[in-house]
Amino acid sequence: MDLDALLHHYFGPAGPDPDDAEAFETGISRLRTDMGVERDSGRRFALWAVLHALGSATDPDDVFEDPEEREAARDFAWAADKAAGREP
Repeated sequence: MDLDALLHHYFGPAGPDPDDAEAFETGISRLRTDMGVERDSGRRFALWAVLHALGSATDPDDVFEDPEEREAARDFAWAADKAAGREP
């Protein structure tokens, strides 16, 4: 999955803009919907990771049935938060 293509698909050419609350929430809602119906675990994880980066990810326990995927999501979130200077 190409991040630029994903952001363009869900948020338009300008990308996610938290200052445009309506467009931002519409993009987040579309992302969540697609993640909810996605069957491929890798694509589902990628969509969840984008939501995490945008501060809108659902708890991994509520998203991933497979324990290994839940653990991978927790590890990803911890590492991403640490890299961004946020305390996990």
